[in-house]
Amino acid sequence: MSPITLLALSGSLRSASYNTAAIVALQSLAPAYIEIVIGSIAQLPLFNPDLEGQHIPALDELVSALNQADGLIIASPEYAHGISGPMKNALDWLVGGVEFPYKPIMLINTSPRAQHALDALKEVLTTMSGNIIAEACVAIPLLSSELDADGISGDRELSKTLLSALEEFRVAIEAERSA
Repeated sequence: MSPITLLALSGSLRSASYNTAAIVALQSLAPAYIEIVIGSIAQLPLFNPDLEGQHIPALDELVSALNQADGLIIASPEYAHGISGPMKNALDWLVGGVEFPYKPIMLINTSPRAQHALDALKEVLTTMSGNIIAEACVAIPLLSSELDADGISGDRELSKTLLSALEEFRVAIEAERSA
Protein backbone atom coordinates (compact mmCIF):
# COMPACT_ATOMS: atom_id res chain seq x y z
CA MET A 1 0.00 0.00 0.00
CA SER A 2 1.25 3.44 -0.83
CA PRO A 3 1.30 6.10 1.89
CA ILE A 4 -1.73 8.34 2.26
CA THR A 5 -1.82 11.78 3.85
CA LEU A 6 -5.13 13.06 5.17
CA LEU A 7 -6.01 16.48 6.53
CA ALA A 8 -8.45 16.39 9.46
CA LEU A 9 -10.44 19.43 10.56
CA SER A 10 -12.64 19.87 13.59
CA GLY A 11 -15.47 22.34 13.32
CA SER A 12 -15.35 23.00 17.04
CA LEU A 13 -13.01 25.41 18.79
CA ARG A 14 -13.91 24.07 22.26
CA SER A 15 -10.92 22.56 24.06
CA ALA A 16 -12.92 19.51 25.20
CA SER A 17 -14.60 19.03 21.83
CA TYR A 18 -15.88 15.55 20.98
CA ASN A 19 -15.20 16.33 17.31
CA THR A 20 -11.56 17.14 17.97
CA ALA A 21 -11.27 14.12 20.26
CA ALA A 22 -12.64 11.89 17.49
CA ILE A 23 -10.05 13.01 14.96
CA VAL A 24 -7.22 12.81 17.52
CA ALA A 25 -8.37 9.27 18.34
CA LEU A 26 -8.50 8.39 14.65
CA GLN A 27 -5.00 9.80 14.21
CA SER A 28 -3.71 7.54 17.00
CA LEU A 29 -5.53 4.49 15.61
CA ALA A 30 -4.45 4.96 11.98
CA PRO A 31 -2.04 2.41 10.52
CA ALA A 32 1.51 3.59 9.81
CA TYR A 33 0.86 4.08 6.07
CA ILE A 34 -1.90 6.63 6.76
CA GLU A 35 -0.71 9.97 8.10
CA ILE A 36 -3.45 12.14 9.56
CA VAL A 37 -2.47 15.79 9.86
CA ILE A 38 -4.77 17.75 12.15
CA GLY A 39 -5.28 21.24 10.79
CA SER A 40 -6.62 24.27 12.54
CA ILE A 41 -9.34 26.71 11.55
CA ALA A 42 -9.22 28.67 14.82
CA GLN A 43 -7.13 31.59 13.57
CA LEU A 44 -8.95 32.20 10.29
CA PRO A 45 -10.43 35.69 10.11
CA LEU A 46 -14.08 36.04 9.22
CA PHE A 47 -14.48 35.48 5.51
CA ASN A 48 -14.28 38.71 3.56
CA PRO A 49 -13.85 38.61 -0.22
CA ASP A 50 -11.92 41.90 0.01
CA LEU A 51 -9.14 39.97 1.79
CA GLU A 52 -8.79 37.30 -0.89
CA GLY A 53 -5.30 37.27 -2.34
CA GLN A 54 -3.79 38.83 0.78
CA HIS A 55 -1.26 37.00 2.95
CA ILE A 56 -3.23 35.41 5.78
CA PRO A 57 -0.91 32.94 7.58
CA ALA A 58 -3.71 30.71 8.95
CA LEU A 59 -5.31 30.47 5.51
CA ASP A 60 -1.97 29.86 3.80
CA GLU A 61 -1.30 26.95 6.20
CA LEU A 62 -4.78 25.50 5.64
CA VAL A 63 -4.54 25.73 1.86
CA SER A 64 -1.05 24.22 1.86
CA ALA A 65 -2.15 21.31 4.08
CA LEU A 66 -5.21 20.69 1.90
CA ASN A 67 -3.10 20.81 -1.25
CA GLN A 68 -0.70 18.19 0.17
CA ALA A 69 -3.49 15.91 1.41
CA ASP A 70 -4.91 12.96 -0.48
CA GLY A 71 -8.20 13.43 1.35
CA LEU A 72 -10.03 15.52 3.91
CA ILE A 73 -11.64 14.38 7.16
CA ILE A 74 -14.20 16.71 8.74
CA ALA A 75 -15.75 16.31 12.19
CA SER A 76 -18.06 19.20 12.96
CA PRO A 77 -20.79 19.81 15.52
CA GLU A 78 -24.31 21.02 14.94
CA TYR A 79 -25.14 24.48 16.25
CA ALA A 80 -28.82 25.51 16.09
CA HIS A 81 -29.52 22.97 13.30
CA GLY A 82 -26.61 24.26 11.23
CA ILE A 83 -22.92 23.93 10.43
CA SER A 84 -20.69 25.42 13.11
CA GLY A 85 -19.64 28.99 12.37
CA PRO A 86 -15.90 28.19 12.37
CA MET A 87 -16.37 25.32 9.90
CA LYS A 88 -18.60 27.33 7.57
CA ASN A 89 -16.09 30.18 7.71
CA ALA A 90 -13.24 27.82 6.77
CA LEU A 91 -15.24 26.41 3.88
CA ASP A 92 -16.08 29.93 2.69
CA TRP A 93 -12.33 30.66 2.56
CA LEU A 94 -11.70 27.47 0.58
CA VAL A 95 -14.58 27.73 -1.88
CA GLY A 96 -12.66 29.73 -4.49
CA GLY A 97 -9.45 27.69 -4.38
CA VAL A 98 -8.28 25.00 -6.76
CA GLU A 99 -7.24 22.64 -3.92
CA PHE A 100 -10.75 21.66 -2.82
CA PRO A 101 -12.68 20.43 -5.89
CA TYR A 102 -12.88 16.65 -6.19
CA LYS A 103 -10.95 16.10 -2.95
CA PRO A 104 -12.19 12.87 -1.29
CA ILE A 105 -13.97 13.65 1.98
CA MET A 106 -14.74 11.54 5.06
CA LEU A 107 -17.26 12.90 7.55
CA ILE A 108 -17.41 12.04 11.25
CA ASN A 109 -20.63 12.87 13.09
CA THR A 110 -20.16 12.68 16.86
CA SER A 111 -23.84 13.12 17.60
CA PRO A 112 -25.98 10.83 15.44
CA ARG A 113 -29.10 12.83 16.28
CA ALA A 114 -27.51 15.98 14.77
CA GLN A 115 -28.65 15.28 11.23
CA HIS A 116 -29.48 18.87 10.22
CA ALA A 117 -25.88 20.09 10.29
CA LEU A 118 -24.62 16.94 8.62
CA ASP A 119 -27.10 17.39 5.78
CA ALA A 120 -26.18 21.08 5.47
CA LEU A 121 -22.47 20.23 5.51
CA LYS A 122 -22.97 17.65 2.77
CA GLU A 123 -24.86 20.22 0.70
CA VAL A 124 -22.08 22.80 1.05
CA LEU A 125 -19.32 20.28 0.33
CA THR A 126 -21.15 18.97 -2.73
CA THR A 127 -21.70 22.53 -3.97
CA MET A 128 -17.94 23.09 -3.58
CA SER A 129 -17.35 19.97 -5.75
CA GLY A 130 -16.02 17.92 -2.86
CA ASN A 131 -16.14 14.15 -3.31
CA ILE A 132 -17.94 12.82 -0.23
CA ILE A 133 -17.15 9.13 0.17
CA ALA A 134 -20.44 7.81 1.59
CA GLU A 135 -18.90 4.54 2.78
CA ALA A 136 -16.36 6.53 4.83
CA CYS A 137 -18.92 8.71 6.59
CA VAL A 138 -19.55 7.57 10.13
CA ALA A 139 -21.66 8.50 13.14
CA ILE A 140 -20.38 7.71 16.61
CA PRO A 141 -22.43 8.49 19.74
CA LEU A 142 -20.15 10.71 21.84
CA LEU A 143 -22.62 13.33 23.08
CA SER A 144 -22.62 13.25 26.91
CA SER A 145 -20.16 10.35 26.89
CA GLU A 146 -17.39 12.31 28.67
CA LEU A 147 -14.88 10.45 26.45
CA ASP A 148 -11.67 12.11 25.35
CA ALA A 149 -9.40 10.91 22.53
CA ASP A 150 -7.86 8.16 24.69
CA GLY A 151 -11.30 7.02 25.79
CA ILE A 152 -12.53 6.89 22.20
CA SER A 153 -9.49 4.99 20.92
CA GLY A 154 -9.72 2.64 23.90
CA ASP A 155 -13.39 1.88 23.30
CA ARG A 156 -13.64 -1.30 21.24
CA GLU A 157 -16.79 -0.41 19.30
CA LEU A 158 -15.92 3.23 18.65
CA SER A 159 -12.39 2.45 17.50
CA LYS A 160 -13.68 -0.37 15.29
CA THR A 161 -16.23 1.98 13.70
CA LEU A 162 -13.64 4.70 13.08
CA LEU A 163 -11.06 2.28 11.65
CA SER A 164 -13.64 0.66 9.40
CA ALA A 165 -14.59 4.07 7.98
CA LEU A 166 -10.91 4.96 7.57
CA GLU A 167 -10.32 1.73 5.64
CA GLU A 168 -13.26 2.54 3.33
CA PHE A 169 -11.74 5.98 2.82
CA ARG A 170 -8.34 4.46 1.98
CA VAL A 171 -9.91 2.08 -0.52
CA ALA A 172 -11.75 4.95 -2.24
CA ILE A 173 -8.59 7.07 -2.41
CA GLU A 174 -6.57 4.16 -3.81
CA ALA A 175 -9.29 3.51 -6.41
CA GLU A 176 -9.16 7.17 -7.47
CA ARG A 177 -5.38 7.04 -7.74
CA SER A 178 -5.49 4.02 -10.04
CA ALA A 179 -8.33 5.33 -12.22
